[in-house]
Amino acid sequence: MPTKSAKSKGSGKPHSKGKKSKKLKKSKTPKPEVDILSPAAMLNAYYISHNAVDCLGFRGFRWSGAPKKKGKKGKSGKKK
Repeated sequence: MPTKSAKSKGSGKPHSKGKKSKKLKKSKTPKPEVDILSPAAMLNAYYISHNAVDCLGFRGFRWSGAPKKKGKKGKSGKKK
């Protein structure tokens, strides 16, 4: 029967606690302006919107008295 060695579990390579690698900052390219009345955008709005208010809300034109969206509850909620 083989005996267990004194080495710890893992790959056996020592963990380096030296310098952390720095992420390089990339210059952000400006987003192109999108036409919300283009045929592709209108087709998308037709399929995702239930009415005109939804369509305007999805495009960023909400009215001042609009109720805020509720977020999804996580799996850590109560079980019945």
